[in-house]
Amino acid sequence: MGGCTNCRSKSGCDDRKGSMFAAIDDVLAHLYPTRTWGELDPDAALDGGVDDGDVSGLADELAQELDAATFVRPGGDDELCDYVYVLCLGRPPCLIQVRDGGVPVPDEWDAAPDLRELYLRICLSRVARVAAVQQVAVDLVQTTDAGLLVREAPRAGVYDAPLLRRFQRLVALLPAYNLLHLDFGEITTAPRGFAPGAWAELYGTGGAAEPAIANYLFFPQPATTAVTSWIDRAAAAAPRARVATGRH
Repeated sequence: MGGCTNCRSKSGCDDRKGSMFAAIDDVLAHLYPTRTWGELDPDAALDGGVDDGDVSGLADELAQELDAATFVRPGGDDELCDYVYVLCLGRPPCLIQVRDGGVPVPDEWDAAPDLRELYLRICLSRVARVAAVQQVAVDLVQTTDAGLLVREAPRAGVYDAPLLRRFQRLVALLPAYNLLHLDFGEITTAPRGFAPGAWAELYGTGGAAEPAIANYLFFPQPATTAVTSWIDRAAAAAPRARVATGRH
C-alpha cells in the first residue's frame, strides 16, 4: 500500500485536515481560556454540544441508514461526551445490550466463551459540535454461574475493512446534525501550547504525560484504554441508566 505522499487524494485530504485543525484550535481556545486541561469554562461549554435529542435522533437514523443495531450509552460524570455504538459484527442480543441495557444473559453464551463483537463507537461531545469515531472490540472473557466478564477494547480510529463502508456512511450523516467529524487518529496527540494540569497524575499511563486533544473534548482516559466489566446474572435483567436504542 502507498503512503500519504503518493496518494492521489493527498492535496484534498491535507486541505480538509487543515480546516479540521483550525476548527479544533478555535474550539479549544473557546472552551479552555487558561489553556489547561481540567479548567473548562462552564459558560463556554453551556449549550455548546449535543443534547439528548441529537444523540437519540442520530442513533435512530444510523440504525436505518446503516441497517445495524445502535445503542446509546450516556457518558460518565467525568466524561464530556455521550456514545452511540453501532453493531457491525455480531447480532442482538449482544454484549452491549446485556452490559448496559438490562437484557438477560442468553443461555447460549455459556457455550461461547470466545464471543467477540465489533462496533463503531461514536463519541458525541457535550461541550462542542464535534464527533469522533472509534473501532471497538467487545469480548466475552469468562462466564461463571454467578456472572460474566466483558472486556471493551477501543482503538485509536477505524481500521478493519468490514467496518469501513459503514464508517464512511456514518461520517456522511454527521453534517446533518451540525457535527464536525474529527479524525480520531489526528486527535490522539496533545494540543500545542496547552498545560496538562492534573491529567498525568490522574490518568497518565504507559509513559503518557500529556492529555490528547480527545481528552479535552470527549473523555479523560487515554483513547485506547480497555475496560473490563463484571455482569451479575441476577442483576443483568434489571434496567440500568445506559439504555439501548435503534434496531433490536
